[in-house]
Amino acid sequence: MWPSKDHTHSHAVIYVKLVLTAIFWGGTFIAGRHVSKHMDPFTIAFLRFAMASAILLALLWSQEGRLPRLTRGQFVLIILLGATGVFAYNALFFRSLRLIEASRASLIVSMSPALIAVASALFLREGSGRLLAHPLRVVGIPLSVLGAVVVISQGDLRQIFTGGVGLGELFSIGCVLSWVIYSVLGKVAMRQLSPLTAVAYSSAIGALALAVPAGMEGPARNLGSVSWIDWASIAYLAVFGTVLGFVWFYEGVQRIGAPRAGLFINFVPVSAVILAAVILHEPITWSLAVGAALVLSGVFLTNRSSKTE
Repeated sequence: MWPSKDHTHSHAVIYVKLVLTAIFWGGTFIAGRHVSKHMDPFTIAFLRFAMASAILLALLWSQEGRLPRLTRGQFVLIILLGATGVFAYNALFFRSLRLIEASRASLIVSMSPALIAVASALFLREGSGRLLAHPLRVVGIPLSVLGAVVVISQGDLRQIFTGGVGLGELFSIGCVLSWVIYSVLGKVAMRQLSPLTAVAYSSAIGALALAVPAGMEGPARNLGSVSWIDWASIAYLAVFGTVLGFVWFYEGVQRIGAPRAGLFINFVPVSAVILAAVILHEPITWSLAVGAALVLSGVFLTNRSSKTE
């Protein structure tokens, strides 16, 4: 039976939303790079998630008619999600963007999907058979890591072994590790909670945790000379990078499945590199281009699914 016109149109809307989500997430590196030059990392992260949490909790209330109650186990999971995917990731994210280019940071972070696939297979026994059944997927993991190494070392692999890698690159690697942990924990949490509930609550917990170090950074100094572009960057991070990005991505997961929706994440570093070149005038070096090709090839192969699966 041919798919109905409404069904096809519905899927087309989902694909458009997923493409826009990838562009939004690519844009977070540009907005983050700009604002990190004028404000401290914990302050930026707190403002981002304070705004995003207010919107997400309002959306959750409007959909559920109330804020869902959590069991003790669910509450522990939410705290862990807030600590890894919100607190740790964003503190490292904005620190890295203060030190290295947005395009480089995005390509390092883009090896996350490949490592998430490995972590899911190891710790959740999720997709381990499919991962090992396809040699191309096994090749994709080291290929993605090699691409990140090329970007991190700027094409000189000897730097990895001689201590030539800077703090910015190390902070970006920390982003990858915290996001992998967050994603694996998120899969566990979403066996019991809706995606919106998990994201809204973990964002709120993360924002509360970020308030303490943000206060220690000196609110008067951070907010005293903030420009409208800085506020616009934070609003972009909150609304487009967090609320719309997460809601639309999980809508895609629900409608077309996680493997197909996940492939759209491959466009995040592409959009970040292009936006960084156009808006921030960051150069596209040979190591960046080679690293991008390796990372994207690795991520694609790792997440490749056959029509029969």
